[in-house]
Amino acid sequence: MIVLLSAPAPCAAQIAVKSPRLSKVLADYSAAIEDLAQSASPAVVQVLVQTVAPLGKGDTQRMGFVSEQEATGSGVIVDPDGYIVTNAHVVQNARRIDVNILRSDERGQEPHGHLVPAKLIGLDRQVDIAVLKIEGQNLPALSFLNSDNLRQGQFVLALGSPLGLQNSLTHGVVSATLRQLDPESPMVYIQTDAPINRGNSGGPLLDVEGRIAGINTMIFSESGGNEGIGFAIPANLVNDVYRRLRKDGRVRRGSIGVIPETITPRLGAALGLDMDSGVILSDVAPESAADAAGLEPGDVVLSIDGKPMREARDLILAVFQRAPGDQLSMEIQRGKERMSKTVAILERKNEPGQLEELANYDAALVRPLGILAVTVDEKVNLIMPDLRRLSGVAVAAVPAEYAGLNPGLVAGDVIYSLNNQRIASLDELRNALRDKKSGDPIALLVERSGQLIYVTATLE
Repeated sequence: MIVLLSAPAPCAAQIAVKSPRLSKVLADYSAAIEDLAQSASPAVVQVLVQTVAPLGKGDTQRMGFVSEQEATGSGVIVDPDGYIVTNAHVVQNARRIDVNILRSDERGQEPHGHLVPAKLIGLDRQVDIAVLKIEGQNLPALSFLNSDNLRQGQFVLALGSPLGLQNSLTHGVVSATLRQLDPESPMVYIQTDAPINRGNSGGPLLDVEGRIAGINTMIFSESGGNEGIGFAIPANLVNDVYRRLRKDGRVRRGSIGVIPETITPRLGAALGLDMDSGVILSDVAPESAADAAGLEPGDVVLSIDGKPMREARDLILAVFQRAPGDQLSMEIQRGKERMSKTVAILERKNEPGQLEELANYDAALVRPLGILAVTVDEKVNLIMPDLRRLSGVAVAAVPAEYAGLNPGLVAGDVIYSLNNQRIASLDELRNALRDKKSGDPIALLVERSGQLIYVTATLE
């Protein structure tokens, strides 16, 4: 509903004359925003995604049936050759991705929307970043700033397509620079009061120079709309994930094998430490990278790569942002002695969640079992190196729209046989299921967490 509010026009005596100096300041401010919008907008795109969604939720007669749906989000071109950063949740399970870019045609008209197909290069669900690629050269692109230098109160602008309204600009300030929303997660966000709504996801949060400060990703809202509490993924983390996805198509996470804890005044006093804040290692895993570097339980971590460690999440984030093969230079205190340690980051093993990044939705879907699956190969073995057998089919994910057909398989399960028939590939699994009909019993021999179990069901 649009409400038009009118009021009597003020008489001449009521009109206050603004000072020329104030008028100039406002005019300069307005002109600066206009210039920034004009230069940055062509690099910001609308992302249009075709997905599938379940029909008849709660209706057993329609369980497993889906319909195509369309969703929109935002993205930003970060390379003139057509590489685009957006949110993973915008494009996950997409069957088709197009982007609407602003550009002028050969007739020299004002920039307007042109729809072009996009290819998904890779996505990282943990950070919620995806990389797309469109064909093109010399495209308008924006650069990343160093988000470690952001300060509370700094002026920022959000560009994107909220509620499908392409090329919308809002502005506000940085409300907080390192907001942790989940104590169990290493993720931190930039909090802003710049208005962000559905459809802004994947669009950039910009500084006054038009550089990417972060990628808008979520809001806190009781009404479903903007209430002045929005969150963006910091540019440094986005840039790191973008480069890794562009190079390898997936993000490999690392570990050093420690449990850090924040030093509180009570803990510091009880342990006889000469500090009441900081980070202490409560555990160092045997045969881990930290153990090999000579770290011990009780060591106080003072800094990593020169950055002070004030609480446990600082150490967790430092490791989270590094790739396997990188090294950390750590300054520690053990008793009264200070020393330097160099710790190598090793790749995490047995993380089934990484399997989903290998699965193309249409090619990986095994509808009779309600799963996305991939053949066990070299890539799967890198993620799950200690499997009992060399061939099989790994369960990459259980899509919500097919969950009603799933007999109890979970991501990370590896199927070795169906009704005693050996299964060595995804094609063999599909062929074995093709011979079955509704009502037939099946028994899947599955490796789960290093153990072999049977998963049984009656086919729908």
